[in-house]
Amino acid sequence: MSRSEVERSYRMHVVHDGSRQAAPLLLVHGSGASGGSWSPLVPALAGRHHLIRVDLPGCGQSPPAASHDVPDHAGRVAAMLDDLGLDRVTVVGHSSGGYVATALAEQRPDLVGSIALVSTGPRPDALLPQPLILRVLLGPPFGPLLWSRRSDAMIRKAVEATAVQPVDVPDAMVADLRGTTYRTFREVLRKNGAYLAERSVPDRLAALGVPVLVIFGAADPRWEPSSAHQYDAVPGARVEMLPGVGHMPMLEAPEATSELLLEFAAAEH
Repeated sequence: MSRSEVERSYRMHVVHDGSRQAAPLLLVHGSGASGGSWSPLVPALAGRHHLIRVDLPGCGQSPPAASHDVPDHAGRVAAMLDDLGLDRVTVVGHSSGGYVATALAEQRPDLVGSIALVSTGPRPDALLPQPLILRVLLGPPFGPLLWSRRSDAMIRKAVEATAVQPVDVPDAMVADLRGTTYRTFREVLRKNGAYLAERSVPDRLAALGVPVLVIFGAADPRWEPSSAHQYDAVPGARVEMLPGVGHMPMLEAPEATSELLLEFAAAEH
């Protein structure tokens, strides 16, 4: 059973799947996306876990916020978990959602039992030249104009450009992406970059001592795939490379991604 809600305390749209009595698994989406990006994994994960999918502020069905600093987003997620009475949660972040997961553990180590990062770039110099359609949509002078006129087909093409396998982009994901404004997307990217430039994710995680799983597409077109092994510097971290997969493992390889997450979460409970 699924339920969605928007709570005033943290002003985020939240969807619950699976039994509330099961071990909690928090899913945090990447830049400008939404909880709908996890849809292909829900059937497998919800059979064993209480899934909590958030739309970060200004994304999907969540209202905008005054700040898009990564630590501020993490603080809102912490407030949501406090309201639910949850702690020691396995937190899964896709792409920049991994920064929010890491910042959450930095702020509130009591809330985070383990972290799984999916396609999360470790440091700024690992970023590759972005696909053309993303550069056009995000850069001046055409970006702001094209953004407001995006069709569903253009949104799907932008998502597909970050994958290397043929993908079926969920309708809910397309609808949610349409709700993200150009200004919000640009600001989120800027704040993510600032968080990453301040200190690399492997350095942050190494200082936390939390169990870590890293899932990376071996053909990721957004981040240098070999950079995934920078997480080897995190004591006890497990790095899994998915052959022939790009930046969207949950769309490109949902079965393999689900299996890795289930195995990791089971080992930590």
